[in-house]
Amino acid sequence: MSENLPPCPWCSSEYTYEMNALMVCPECGNEWLSTEDAADGTGATGERVVKDSVGNVLSDGDTVTVVKALKVKGSPSGIKAGTKVRNIRLVDGVDGHDIDCRIEGFGPMQLKSSVVKKA
Repeated sequence: MSENLPPCPWCSSEYTYEMNALMVCPECGNEWLSTEDAADGTGATGERVVKDSVGNVLSDGDTVTVVKALKVKGSPSGIKAGTKVRNIRLVDGVDGHDIDCRIEGFGPMQLKSSVVKKA
């Protein structure tokens, strides 16, 4: 085992190991972000910070603008660049889709934060 890995914050086990970006405890099954990754991707309270395509921090209820045209499966036309999306919700979505919203003319859907800009 590596000597510089921190002990588990739940059970204080010294047998922790790294798995991709996570630290894992084999004794209690706890998984957490290492301190270097936590400084990059989370806030001081441990909450996840979601940023738009230009680096602005997004929060629930914000209004965003789509910055590039998006194809929508099952629709003859997609979402045009410049479309405003009001009252977004931040979620832990699938495959990087971290914004849950309702788009006029398309209905409810999920977007990636990398294709929107805070309005």
